[in-house]
Amino acid sequence: MLDINKIRNEKKNVEAGLAKKGWDANLDYIIELDDERKSLLVRVESSKAEQNRLSASIPQIKKQGGDLNPIFNRVKELKDETAVEEARLKEVEELLKSKIEVLPNLPDEDLLSGEKENNRVIYEFGQKPIFNFPIKDHVQLAEGLGLVDYKRGAKISGSGTWVYTGLGAELEWALINFFVSEHLTDGYEMVLPPHLLNYESGYTAGQFPKFQEDVFWLNGAEPGRFMLPTAETALVNLHRNEILSPDELPKKYFAYTPCYRREAGSYRTEERGMIRGYQFNKVEMVQYTRAEDSDQAFEEMVNKAKLLVEKLGLHFRISKLAAGDCSHSMARTYDIEIWLPSMEIYKEVSSVSNARDYQARRGMIRYRDLESGKTKFCHTLNGSGLATSRLFPAILEQFQNSDGTVTIPEVLRPYMRNQAILKK
Repeated sequence: MLDINKIRNEKKNVEAGLAKKGWDANLDYIIELDDERKSLLVRVESSKAEQNRLSASIPQIKKQGGDLNPIFNRVKELKDETAVEEARLKEVEELLKSKIEVLPNLPDEDLLSGEKENNRVIYEFGQKPIFNFPIKDHVQLAEGLGLVDYKRGAKISGSGTWVYTGLGAELEWALINFFVSEHLTDGYEMVLPPHLLNYESGYTAGQFPKFQEDVFWLNGAEPGRFMLPTAETALVNLHRNEILSPDELPKKYFAYTPCYRREAGSYRTEERGMIRGYQFNKVEMVQYTRAEDSDQAFEEMVNKAKLLVEKLGLHFRISKLAAGDCSHSMARTYDIEIWLPSMEIYKEVSSVSNARDYQARRGMIRYRDLESGKTKFCHTLNGSGLATSRLFPAILEQFQNSDGTVTIPEVLRPYMRNQAILKK
Protein backbone atom coordinates (compact mmCIF):
# COMPACT_ATOMS: atom_id res chain seq x y z
CA MET A 1 0.00 0.00 0.00
CA LEU A 2 1.22 3.49 -0.79
CA ASP A 3 1.96 5.92 2.03
CA ILE A 4 -0.70 8.66 2.20
CA ASN A 5 2.01 11.13 3.24
CA LYS A 6 3.97 10.31 0.09
CA ILE A 7 0.82 10.84 -1.97
CA ARG A 8 0.30 14.23 -0.31
CA ASN A 9 3.89 15.46 -0.30
CA GLU A 10 5.15 13.96 -3.57
CA LYS A 11 1.97 14.02 -5.62
CA LYS A 12 3.63 14.65 -9.00
CA ASN A 13 6.21 11.90 -8.46
CA VAL A 14 3.50 9.46 -7.42
CA GLU A 15 1.41 10.35 -10.47
CA ALA A 16 4.46 9.86 -12.71
CA GLY A 17 5.18 6.46 -11.13
CA LEU A 18 1.59 5.31 -11.52
CA ALA A 19 1.61 6.49 -15.15
CA LYS A 20 4.66 4.29 -15.82
CA LYS A 21 2.50 1.35 -14.75
CA GLY A 22 -0.40 2.53 -16.89
CA TRP A 23 -2.50 3.88 -14.01
CA ASP A 24 -4.39 7.18 -13.93
CA ALA A 25 -5.61 7.68 -10.37
CA ASN A 26 -7.44 10.69 -8.95
CA LEU A 27 -4.95 11.65 -6.26
CA ASP A 28 -6.68 15.01 -5.69
CA TYR A 29 -9.78 13.16 -4.48
CA ILE A 30 -7.64 10.97 -2.21
CA ILE A 31 -5.99 14.05 -0.70
CA GLU A 32 -9.41 15.71 -0.23
CA LEU A 33 -10.63 12.62 1.61
CA ASP A 34 -7.55 12.68 3.83
CA ASP A 35 -8.13 16.39 4.54
CA GLU A 36 -11.70 15.59 5.60
CA ARG A 37 -10.47 12.67 7.71
CA LYS A 38 -8.01 14.91 9.54
CA SER A 39 -10.60 17.63 10.10
CA LEU A 40 -13.16 15.16 11.43
CA LEU A 41 -10.56 13.57 13.70
CA VAL A 42 -9.66 16.95 15.20
CA ARG A 43 -13.32 17.80 15.81
CA VAL A 44 -14.08 14.42 17.36
CA GLU A 45 -11.06 14.56 19.66
CA SER A 46 -11.81 18.17 20.58
CA SER A 47 -15.42 17.31 21.37
CA LYS A 48 -14.42 14.37 23.55
CA ALA A 49 -11.91 16.54 25.37
CA GLU A 50 -14.66 19.13 26.03
CA GLN A 51 -17.00 16.38 27.28
CA ASN A 52 -14.31 15.16 29.65
CA ARG A 53 -13.66 18.71 30.89
CA LEU A 54 -17.36 19.33 31.52
CA SER A 55 -17.81 15.96 33.23
CA ALA A 56 -14.80 16.66 35.44
CA SER A 57 -16.38 19.97 36.56
CA ILE A 58 -19.57 18.32 37.82
CA PRO A 59 -18.33 17.41 41.35
CA GLN A 60 -17.15 20.99 42.00
CA ILE A 61 -20.36 22.58 40.70
CA LYS A 62 -22.42 20.09 42.68
CA LYS A 63 -20.42 20.88 45.78
CA GLN A 64 -21.07 24.57 45.27
CA GLY A 65 -24.80 23.92 44.80
CA GLY A 66 -24.77 25.00 41.20
CA ASP A 67 -27.21 23.98 38.49
CA LEU A 68 -25.98 20.87 36.66
CA ASN A 69 -28.61 20.87 33.93
CA PRO A 70 -26.67 23.14 31.56
CA ILE A 71 -23.68 20.79 31.92
CA PHE A 72 -25.77 17.67 31.26
CA ASN A 73 -27.48 19.29 28.30
CA ARG A 74 -24.19 20.42 26.77
CA VAL A 75 -22.56 17.00 27.26
CA LYS A 76 -25.56 15.33 25.61
CA GLU A 77 -25.41 17.83 22.75
CA LEU A 78 -21.70 17.17 22.27
CA LYS A 79 -22.22 13.39 22.37
CA ASP A 80 -24.91 13.58 19.71
CA GLU A 81 -22.70 15.74 17.48
CA THR A 82 -19.73 13.45 18.05
CA ALA A 83 -21.75 10.34 17.16
CA VAL A 84 -22.64 11.89 13.80
CA GLU A 85 -19.06 12.95 13.13
CA GLU A 86 -17.65 9.57 14.23
CA ALA A 87 -19.98 7.81 11.80
CA ARG A 88 -18.81 10.12 9.02
CA LEU A 89 -15.16 9.61 10.08
CA LYS A 90 -15.55 5.85 9.80
CA GLU A 91 -17.17 6.27 6.39
CA VAL A 92 -14.37 8.55 5.15
CA GLU A 93 -11.63 6.27 6.52
CA GLU A 94 -13.13 3.25 4.76
CA LEU A 95 -13.55 5.19 1.51
CA LEU A 96 -9.99 6.53 1.73
CA LYS A 97 -8.64 3.03 2.39
CA SER A 98 -10.59 1.63 -0.57
CA LYS A 99 -9.08 4.26 -2.89
CA ILE A 100 -5.49 3.73 -1.72
CA GLU A 101 -5.46 -0.07 -1.37
CA VAL A 102 -6.16 -0.66 -5.07
CA LEU A 103 -3.25 1.50 -6.24
CA PRO A 104 -0.25 -0.50 -7.49
CA ASN A 105 3.21 -0.20 -6.04
CA LEU A 106 5.33 2.55 -7.54
CA PRO A 107 8.03 1.27 -9.91
CA ASP A 108 11.68 2.03 -9.21
CA GLU A 109 12.85 5.16 -11.00
CA ASP A 110 15.26 3.36 -13.34
CA LEU A 111 12.53 1.20 -14.89
CA LEU A 112 11.26 2.04 -18.35
CA SER A 113 7.60 2.89 -18.87
CA GLY A 114 5.35 0.53 -20.77
CA GLU A 115 4.97 -3.22 -20.78
CA LYS A 116 6.62 -6.26 -22.40
CA GLU A 117 7.78 -4.28 -25.42
CA ASN A 118 10.15 -2.34 -23.15
CA ASN A 119 11.58 -5.29 -21.22
CA ARG A 120 15.36 -5.49 -21.58
CA VAL A 121 17.54 -8.62 -21.67
CA ILE A 122 20.46 -8.05 -19.30
CA TYR A 123 22.07 -11.53 -19.16
CA GLU A 124 22.28 -14.70 -21.25
CA PHE A 125 23.73 -18.09 -20.32
CA GLY A 126 24.98 -20.57 -22.88
CA GLN A 127 23.84 -20.94 -26.46
CA LYS A 128 20.60 -22.12 -27.97
CA PRO A 129 21.02 -25.86 -28.52
CA ILE A 130 21.50 -26.95 -32.13
CA PHE A 131 20.16 -30.34 -33.23
CA ASN A 132 21.15 -32.39 -36.29
CA PHE A 133 17.88 -34.34 -36.18
CA PRO A 134 14.15 -33.46 -36.22
CA ILE A 135 13.31 -32.42 -32.67
CA LYS A 136 10.25 -33.34 -30.63
CA ASP A 137 8.33 -31.03 -28.34
CA HIS A 138 8.06 -31.77 -24.62
CA VAL A 139 4.57 -33.27 -24.96
CA GLN A 140 5.78 -35.84 -27.50
CA LEU A 141 8.85 -36.61 -25.40
CA ALA A 142 6.94 -36.86 -22.13
CA GLU A 143 4.29 -39.15 -23.58
CA GLY A 144 6.76 -41.22 -25.60
CA LEU A 145 8.94 -41.84 -22.56
CA GLY A 146 6.01 -42.42 -20.20
CA LEU A 147 6.90 -39.42 -18.03
CA VAL A 148 3.57 -37.59 -18.02
CA ASP A 149 0.00 -38.78 -18.56
CA TYR A 150 -2.03 -35.85 -19.85
CA LYS A 151 -5.13 -37.86 -20.76
CA ARG A 152 -5.56 -39.41 -17.33
CA GLY A 153 -4.83 -36.04 -15.73
CA ALA A 154 -7.73 -34.54 -17.69
CA LYS A 155 -9.90 -37.57 -16.86
CA ILE A 156 -9.49 -37.35 -13.10
CA SER A 157 -9.29 -33.57 -12.77
CA GLY A 158 -10.02 -31.69 -16.00
CA SER A 159 -8.09 -29.68 -18.57
CA GLY A 160 -4.98 -27.81 -17.44
CA THR A 161 -3.78 -30.69 -15.25
CA TRP A 162 -1.52 -33.70 -15.70
CA VAL A 163 -0.10 -36.75 -13.89
CA TYR A 164 3.64 -37.31 -13.47
CA THR A 165 4.38 -41.02 -13.89
CA GLY A 166 7.43 -43.24 -13.42
CA LEU A 167 10.68 -41.47 -14.21
CA GLY A 168 8.70 -38.29 -14.85
CA ALA A 169 7.60 -38.21 -11.21
CA GLU A 170 11.21 -38.93 -10.18
CA LEU A 171 12.50 -36.07 -12.36
CA GLU A 172 9.97 -33.63 -10.90
CA TRP A 173 10.85 -34.70 -7.36
CA ALA A 174 14.56 -34.52 -8.16
CA LEU A 175 14.20 -30.90 -9.25
CA ILE A 176 12.39 -30.01 -6.02
CA ASN A 177 14.94 -31.83 -3.87
CA PHE A 178 17.83 -30.18 -5.70
CA PHE A 179 16.36 -26.71 -5.07
CA VAL A 180 15.64 -27.50 -1.41
CA SER A 181 19.21 -28.70 -0.89
CA GLU A 182 20.67 -25.58 -2.53
CA HIS A 183 18.59 -23.17 -0.42
CA LEU A 184 19.43 -24.98 2.81
CA THR A 185 23.11 -24.78 1.91
CA ASP A 186 22.73 -21.02 1.40
CA GLY A 187 21.29 -20.52 4.89
CA TYR A 188 17.61 -20.08 4.06
CA GLU A 189 15.09 -21.45 6.56
CA MET A 190 12.69 -24.03 5.15
CA VAL A 191 8.96 -23.58 5.74
CA LEU A 192 6.04 -25.84 4.79
CA PRO A 193 3.03 -23.48 4.98
CA PRO A 194 -0.67 -24.32 4.81
CA HIS A 195 -2.19 -24.37 1.33
CA LEU A 196 -5.43 -22.75 2.50
CA LEU A 197 -5.05 -19.08 3.42
CA ASN A 198 -7.38 -16.41 4.79
CA TYR A 199 -8.39 -13.14 3.16
CA GLU A 200 -5.90 -11.10 5.21
CA SER A 201 -3.03 -13.09 3.69
CA GLY A 202 -4.13 -12.22 0.17
CA TYR A 203 -4.63 -8.61 1.20
CA THR A 204 -1.16 -8.24 2.72
CA ALA A 205 0.46 -9.80 -0.34
CA GLY A 206 -1.30 -7.17 -2.47
CA GLN A 207 -3.37 -9.69 -4.43
CA PHE A 208 -6.67 -8.57 -2.87
CA PRO A 209 -8.99 -6.87 -3.39
CA LYS A 210 -8.09 -6.32 -7.06
CA PHE A 211 -7.26 -9.93 -7.99
CA GLN A 212 -9.79 -11.87 -5.88
CA GLU A 213 -11.12 -13.65 -8.95
CA ASP A 214 -7.72 -15.14 -9.85
CA VAL A 215 -7.66 -17.65 -6.99
CA PHE A 216 -9.65 -20.74 -6.03
CA TRP A 217 -11.91 -19.97 -3.06
CA LEU A 218 -13.09 -22.56 -0.57
CA ASN A 219 -16.84 -22.14 -0.01
CA GLY A 220 -17.06 -20.06 -3.18
CA ALA A 221 -15.96 -16.62 -1.98
CA GLU A 222 -14.84 -14.61 1.00
CA PRO A 223 -14.98 -14.80 3.94
CA GLY A 224 -13.91 -18.35 3.16
CA ARG A 225 -10.32 -19.35 2.61
CA PHE A 226 -8.50 -19.64 -0.71
CA MET A 227 -5.87 -21.98 -2.12
CA LEU A 228 -2.47 -20.34 -2.28
CA PRO A 229 -1.47 -19.17 -5.78
CA THR A 230 2.19 -19.09 -4.69
CA ALA A 231 4.06 -19.74 -1.44
CA GLU A 232 4.98 -16.04 -1.44
CA THR A 233 1.43 -15.29 -0.29
CA ALA A 234 2.00 -17.39 2.83
CA LEU A 235 5.62 -16.45 3.50
CA VAL A 236 5.09 -12.67 3.39
CA ASN A 237 2.40 -13.10 6.05
CA LEU A 238 4.50 -14.99 8.60
CA HIS A 239 5.28 -11.74 10.45
CA ARG A 240 2.05 -9.87 9.78
CA ASN A 241 1.22 -7.46 12.63
CA GLU A 242 4.62 -8.04 14.23
CA ILE A 243 7.49 -5.76 15.21
CA LEU A 244 10.81 -7.48 14.59
CA SER A 245 14.11 -6.77 16.23
CA PRO A 246 16.67 -5.37 13.76
CA ASP A 247 19.13 -8.12 14.69
CA GLU A 248 16.59 -10.64 13.33
CA LEU A 249 16.90 -9.14 9.85
CA PRO A 250 17.28 -10.21 7.18
CA LYS A 251 14.91 -13.12 7.54
CA LYS A 252 15.37 -15.60 4.70
CA TYR A 253 12.72 -18.23 4.05
CA PHE A 254 11.92 -20.71 1.33
CA ALA A 255 9.00 -23.08 0.88
CA TYR A 256 8.00 -25.87 -1.44
CA THR A 257 4.29 -25.95 -2.35
CA PRO A 258 2.02 -26.76 -5.22
CA CYS A 259 0.52 -23.54 -6.60
CA TYR A 260 -3.13 -23.22 -7.63
CA ARG A 261 -4.18 -20.58 -10.16
CA ARG A 262 -7.40 -19.93 -12.06
CA GLU A 263 -5.61 -18.00 -14.81
CA ALA A 264 -4.56 -21.23 -16.54
CA GLY A 265 -6.23 -23.07 -19.36
CA SER A 266 -5.14 -21.33 -22.57
CA TYR A 267 -5.49 -23.42 -25.70
CA ARG A 268 -2.76 -21.62 -27.62
CA THR A 269 -0.08 -23.85 -29.11
CA GLU A 270 2.57 -22.29 -26.89
CA GLU A 271 0.59 -23.22 -23.77
CA ARG A 272 0.45 -26.95 -24.57
CA GLY A 273 1.38 -29.62 -22.07
CA MET A 274 2.53 -28.26 -18.72
CA ILE A 275 3.56 -24.75 -19.84
CA ARG A 276 0.48 -23.37 -18.12
CA GLY A 277 -1.72 -25.28 -15.70
CA TYR A 278 -4.11 -24.89 -12.79
CA GLN A 279 -1.65 -26.62 -10.47
CA PHE A 280 2.14 -26.69 -10.61
CA ASN A 281 5.07 -27.11 -8.23
CA LYS A 282 7.34 -24.30 -7.10
CA VAL A 283 10.03 -23.58 -4.55
CA GLU A 284 9.72 -19.95 -3.45
CA MET A 285 12.18 -17.63 -1.68
CA VAL A 286 11.17 -14.65 0.48
CA GLN A 287 13.26 -12.16 2.43
CA TYR A 288 12.36 -9.54 5.03
CA THR A 289 14.99 -6.79 5.21
CA ARG A 290 15.67 -3.27 6.40
CA ALA A 291 15.06 -0.62 3.73
CA GLU A 292 18.77 0.03 3.27
CA ASP A 293 19.49 -3.67 2.68
CA SER A 294 16.80 -4.56 0.15
CA ASP A 295 18.78 -3.71 -3.00
CA GLN A 296 21.56 -6.06 -1.93
CA ALA A 297 19.00 -8.75 -1.07
CA PHE A 298 17.45 -8.38 -4.50
CA GLU A 299 20.77 -8.96 -6.26
CA GLU A 300 21.44 -11.96 -4.03
CA MET A 301 18.11 -13.55 -4.90
CA VAL A 302 18.51 -12.92 -8.63
CA ASN A 303 21.94 -14.54 -8.46
CA LYS A 304 20.53 -17.54 -6.55
CA ALA A 305 17.84 -18.16 -9.17
CA LYS A 306 20.37 -17.67 -11.97
CA LEU A 307 22.84 -20.17 -10.48
CA LEU A 308 20.17 -22.83 -10.13
CA VAL A 309 19.42 -22.75 -13.87
CA GLU A 310 23.13 -22.56 -14.72
CA LYS A 311 23.81 -25.68 -12.64
CA LEU A 312 21.13 -27.47 -14.63
CA GLY A 313 23.07 -26.52 -17.76
CA LEU A 314 20.06 -24.96 -19.53
CA HIS A 315 20.21 -22.03 -21.93
CA PHE A 316 18.30 -19.06 -20.50
CA ARG A 317 18.28 -15.29 -20.20
CA ILE A 318 17.40 -12.66 -17.59
CA SER A 319 15.05 -9.80 -18.48
CA LYS A 320 14.63 -6.57 -16.54
CA LEU A 321 10.91 -5.85 -16.71
CA ALA A 322 9.46 -2.51 -17.70
CA ALA A 323 7.25 -0.81 -15.10
CA GLY A 324 3.98 -1.92 -16.66
CA ASP A 325 5.05 -5.57 -16.79
CA CYS A 326 5.93 -5.69 -13.10
CA SER A 327 3.14 -7.20 -11.03
CA HIS A 328 0.74 -5.03 -9.07
CA SER A 329 2.60 -5.21 -5.74
CA MET A 330 6.16 -4.99 -7.02
CA ALA A 331 8.52 -2.07 -7.53
CA ARG A 332 11.10 -4.08 -9.45
CA THR A 333 11.21 -7.48 -11.18
CA TYR A 334 13.77 -9.54 -13.11
CA ASP A 335 12.51 -12.61 -14.96
CA ILE A 336 14.61 -15.74 -15.49
CA GLU A 337 13.45 -17.02 -18.89
CA ILE A 338 14.15 -20.51 -20.23
CA TRP A 339 14.51 -21.41 -23.93
CA LEU A 340 12.02 -23.91 -25.37
CA PRO A 341 13.39 -25.14 -28.73
CA SER A 342 10.14 -26.54 -30.14
CA MET A 343 8.38 -23.19 -29.73
CA GLU A 344 11.47 -21.04 -30.30
CA ILE A 345 10.44 -18.80 -27.42
CA TYR A 346 11.58 -18.01 -23.89
CA LYS A 347 9.30 -18.75 -20.95
CA GLU A 348 9.64 -17.44 -17.41
CA VAL A 349 10.70 -19.94 -14.74
CA SER A 350 11.42 -17.39 -12.02
CA SER A 351 10.43 -13.83 -11.20
CA VAL A 352 12.56 -12.11 -8.57
CA SER A 353 10.87 -9.00 -7.21
CA ASN A 354 11.28 -6.26 -4.61
CA ALA A 355 8.03 -4.98 -3.09
CA ARG A 356 9.87 -2.33 -1.04
CA ASP A 357 7.52 -1.49 1.88
CA TYR A 358 4.28 -1.96 -0.08
CA GLN A 359 3.33 -5.34 1.42
CA ALA A 360 4.68 -4.46 4.85
CA ARG A 361 2.38 -1.42 5.07
CA ARG A 362 -0.62 -3.59 4.24
CA GLY A 363 0.37 -6.20 6.82
CA MET A 364 1.91 -3.89 9.46
CA ILE A 365 5.24 -5.72 9.29
CA ARG A 366 7.78 -3.57 11.09
CA TYR A 367 11.11 -3.54 12.87
CA ARG A 368 12.40 -1.27 15.61
CA ASP A 369 15.28 0.96 14.59
CA LEU A 370 18.08 0.81 17.18
CA GLU A 371 19.22 4.43 16.79
CA SER A 372 15.87 6.21 16.81
CA GLY A 373 13.85 3.62 18.72
CA LYS A 374 11.06 4.17 16.19
CA THR A 375 9.37 1.45 14.19
CA LYS A 376 9.96 1.25 10.45
CA PHE A 377 8.35 -0.87 7.78
CA CYS A 378 10.32 -3.86 6.53
CA HIS A 379 11.04 -4.39 2.86
CA THR A 380 9.84 -7.71 1.45
CA LEU A 381 11.28 -9.54 -1.56
CA ASN A 382 10.33 -12.76 -3.30
CA GLY A 383 11.66 -14.99 -6.04
CA SER A 384 10.91 -18.39 -7.53
CA GLY A 385 13.70 -20.75 -6.78
CA LEU A 386 12.43 -22.35 -9.03
CA ALA A 387 9.09 -23.26 -10.66
CA THR A 388 9.25 -26.72 -12.23
CA SER A 389 6.39 -26.76 -14.74
CA ARG A 390 8.50 -25.04 -17.42
CA LEU A 391 11.90 -26.36 -16.34
CA PHE A 392 10.67 -29.91 -16.86
CA PRO A 393 9.73 -29.24 -20.53
CA ALA A 394 12.96 -27.29 -21.07
CA ILE A 395 15.06 -30.19 -19.79
CA LEU A 396 13.24 -32.61 -22.10
CA GLU A 397 13.58 -30.37 -25.14
CA GLN A 398 17.10 -28.96 -24.64
CA PHE A 399 18.63 -32.31 -23.63
CA GLN A 400 16.79 -34.61 -26.06
CA ASN A 401 18.76 -37.10 -28.13
CA SER A 402 18.26 -38.42 -31.65
CA ASP A 403 17.02 -41.81 -30.37
CA GLY A 404 14.17 -40.18 -28.41
CA THR A 405 15.89 -40.39 -25.03
CA VAL A 406 16.75 -37.42 -22.79
CA THR A 407 20.01 -36.80 -20.93
CA ILE A 408 19.45 -36.03 -17.23
CA PRO A 409 21.37 -32.98 -15.91
CA GLU A 410 24.29 -34.15 -13.78
CA VAL A 411 23.16 -32.25 -10.66
CA LEU A 412 19.87 -34.18 -10.66
CA ARG A 413 21.32 -37.67 -11.02
CA PRO A 414 22.04 -38.19 -7.29
CA TYR A 415 18.30 -37.63 -6.72
CA MET A 416 17.39 -40.13 -9.48
CA ARG A 417 19.29 -43.23 -8.38
CA ASN A 418 22.30 -42.02 -10.40
CA GLN A 419 20.56 -42.56 -13.73
CA ALA A 420 21.96 -40.55 -16.64
CA ILE A 421 19.31 -41.09 -19.30
CA LEU A 422 15.52 -40.91 -19.45
CA LYS A 423 14.41 -43.78 -21.63
CA LYS A 424 11.29 -45.84 -22.01
